[in-house]
Amino acid sequence: MNFQKYDLFIIGGGINGTAIARDAAGRGLSVYLCEQYDLAEQTSSRSSKMIHGGLRYLEYGEFNLVRKALEERDIMLNTAPHLVQPLQLIIPHNELQRPAWMIRLGLFLYDHLGFRFFKSTRIPKSSGLSFKKKSLFSEPLKSTLTRGFSYYDCKVDDSRLVVLNALDALHHGATIKTHTTLTKAIRENNEWHCTLHDGSTIKANALINAAGPWVSDIVHEKLNLLTQHHMELVKGSHIVIPKFYEGSHAYLLQNNDKRVIFVIPYHDDFTMIGTTDLVYNDAPEKVAVSQEEREYLCNVVNQYFKKNITPHDIVNEWAGVRPLLSDDKGNPSAVTRDYKLEVDDIGHKAPILSIFGGKITTARELAEDALHLLKKYFPNMKGHWTADSALPGGDMPKADLTAFTQKLCADFSFLPTELLIRYAHTYGTLTYTLLDGIQSISDLGQLHSHYTDLYQKEIDYLHTHEWAHTIEDILWRRTKLGLKLLNE
Repeated sequence: MNFQKYDLFIIGGGINGTAIARDAAGRGLSVYLCEQYDLAEQTSSRSSKMIHGGLRYLEYGEFNLVRKALEERDIMLNTAPHLVQPLQLIIPHNELQRPAWMIRLGLFLYDHLGFRFFKSTRIPKSSGLSFKKKSLFSEPLKSTLTRGFSYYDCKVDDSRLVVLNALDALHHGATIKTHTTLTKAIRENNEWHCTLHDGSTIKANALINAAGPWVSDIVHEKLNLLTQHHMELVKGSHIVIPKFYEGSHAYLLQNNDKRVIFVIPYHDDFTMIGTTDLVYNDAPEKVAVSQEEREYLCNVVNQYFKKNITPHDIVNEWAGVRPLLSDDKGNPSAVTRDYKLEVDDIGHKAPILSIFGGKITTARELAEDALHLLKKYFPNMKGHWTADSALPGGDMPKADLTAFTQKLCADFSFLPTELLIRYAHTYGTLTYTLLDGIQSISDLGQLHSHYTDLYQKEIDYLHTHEWAHTIEDILWRRTKLGLKLLNE
């Protein structure tokens, strides 16, 4: 029987698996990636939608993690400008929480950690704010809050970031298979034999375990191996309510339990609130937002804002399981967001590399570190390349999304401006591929809902180019238009 043979077999189509697939394929390795669900269907689409250094991690001494994340934030501003844009965050200061000097010191460190690596000038430094006079920032807040701070991070479309890593991997020759489950993997004759749910077998020289919350299950149950590192599963939940303040800025709120909660503008008409941190011991695919979490998030918001919100205001929600590196701290909020990579081989052959921990912001660097560890198994591998290479759709002059959008609107002036703006933010320069041959709005085909701008042309594009097989793939992970349909 003939088997397909690859250099790498990657388990997991989340941000880590697709980032490794992209980097490896670009270095000349043959890559096969399998994902049991849709790309980013689990943890990687259930984040706070931010690319950030993690201001609060400074409190736990995670200086190296914050520095690395800030460097990656800057890289992504330049390589994926359609998906990653600056976001101003306002911290209202509550005298019962962390003292002002501590926040100011943290912001000073945040401004300067990794400063020498920054290429972007689009991230302003932090500053102090007075709320004594009415302003856009203070207007929605309670009058007892008289001061605060401003700093910047970035927002991101998390699931599209995963898709674009997979798409770039495909462009470099990788094979990407969704809705494909690994049932068994064994070492045989110094290589891996990976059996899929349809009975087919893929051979590979190395195995990458990027299964996220399932990483330990893969190692212990499917491979019967021991590991040096261990996972701690932490549930993070978010709620979405109708927009309740003006402006494009977000808020970072401190709670009495030392947790911080983000309040972020979300898709024009909504506000996203999250996240929680709870130890999770059930099956990852069963994760759901609890009533206690809904009330917790509402209560934190109500401490700061004039508008009182309740769980009845929630129009959408999601929960995700974060596979964090266990460090026995006992506090889920204090568990490190850094990562460890562990390699197991036999006689320097047939290695398996397992990923423990990590976060969406540092996935590109994680991929570089993973391939550095695999270099001895693939001595002819090319060098690192992703830091200066745009993700698909991000190759616009000077990484200027505004200028690109203006050109797009001029080139397709017969299409609605709002539609083109959404296309620019979703697909970047790939919009020209999506709109190839379009001469009038009728060429877009059927409009599937008067509450969204989803035309048949876009559906066909997503099915052909982006592994979209179901309506959920399209509405919730490729476009986020499901939110408008829910609230029509």
